[in-house]
Amino acid sequence: MRQRKRIRNPLFHSGAPTERPIVAGYSYKDFDDRKLTDPLVHYGRHFGRTVRTFCRTQALLRNGLGRAMQLELGRISLDDPQKEQGVYERLLAMVPGLEERLNTGTDEEFFYAADMITRGASSARADDTKSLKVAIVEWITPPNGILSPPIQRNVKTDRGFHHPVTGRLLCPVNLNWGSLELREALASGVLVPSADLWPRFLYQNEEYYEENPWKGLFRNSLLVKGFKHVFTSPSSVYKEGVSRATKCSNAQRHGMKCVTPASIAYIATQIRFALSSSPAFSRSDITTNSEYFYNLVIELLEDPEEHAEVQDLLAWWNMMIFPATNQPSQELHEESVFCKIKDRRRQLQATDAANRGDIPSSANEPASKAGESNKVSAGGPDTVDVE
Repeated sequence: MRQRKRIRNPLFHSGAPTERPIVAGYSYKDFDDRKLTDPLVHYGRHFGRTVRTFCRTQALLRNGLGRAMQLELGRISLDDPQKEQGVYERLLAMVPGLEERLNTGTDEEFFYAADMITRGASSARADDTKSLKVAIVEWITPPNGILSPPIQRNVKTDRGFHHPVTGRLLCPVNLNWGSLELREALASGVLVPSADLWPRFLYQNEEYYEENPWKGLFRNSLLVKGFKHVFTSPSSVYKEGVSRATKCSNAQRHGMKCVTPASIAYIATQIRFALSSSPAFSRSDITTNSEYFYNLVIELLEDPEEHAEVQDLLAWWNMMIFPATNQPSQELHEESVFCKIKDRRRQLQATDAANRGDIPSSANEPASKAGESNKVSAGGPDTVDVE
């Protein structure tokens, strides 16, 4: 029986770098044929979903390395921040050992790393696009009812402005979907809304308040379902976040315990495309113009001037997606076993201190009032409160 040869990944193995990023005699095709996944692809999938899905990775890495070198040489200062540098630093924090390999590896290793990260982001986007195309039909179907006319799950030609339900959800908030002339113009393609005219499905209950555009923005139930479908498993969509999946979710694999602005933008872009009639997710698609839409949402959610509204939005999202890790701290009951044990420990420590002539000021405080150290979050002792 022929034994398979192992392919060495130069970015995650020790030793001197080779001339090529793959062992001689093998090519990228061997990865596909043998279904061997590079760890960088794994990290690239999460990077695309939570940091940047439309990213020129080679340019990001090259500019990031150049700026890091300029900082080291003192040619620029940390007081001169760049948004792209923040994306680069988040990528380095996400991928263990990447910075060292980029600094010490060859040019081919550099291009290999960029290619694998791009491949991961692209494959995640393609997988999510495919699965959401099917799932969205069930989500927009009335409870205990049917869609009229019905929508095919694997064909998109009858979606978008060709269907009354998807058309209403995609209709820009500044337009009146109730107008017959408007619906005909949108369906015929005479009127093509720009990506900066945001659709109604972004708003809670599809209600837009012109005097306060932030009210309900990015809080629609479709977005929550889409987020759960991608990050916490499809089964968690239907029962208050409880997943019946037997495998780790995408969020669990990467230790994700809070929602990021980019992940909201990613899901909004995916849901928008799933509702549309466009057959393929492409940067060059001028009809949906998904990249422009995504970048606008990112720009708004990462705008320092909108910090207060964004923090309130993220708090809402974290309670919807990760409620166990985002519960507020709770005061302990004085009669609880935990408090009794801590009280006894303090009494023993006070006795020892008294024998040494050093009495601590907090010796007689009950455990329930002894400070923040005796507060626990509702998620349990292993829960990390995310601010």
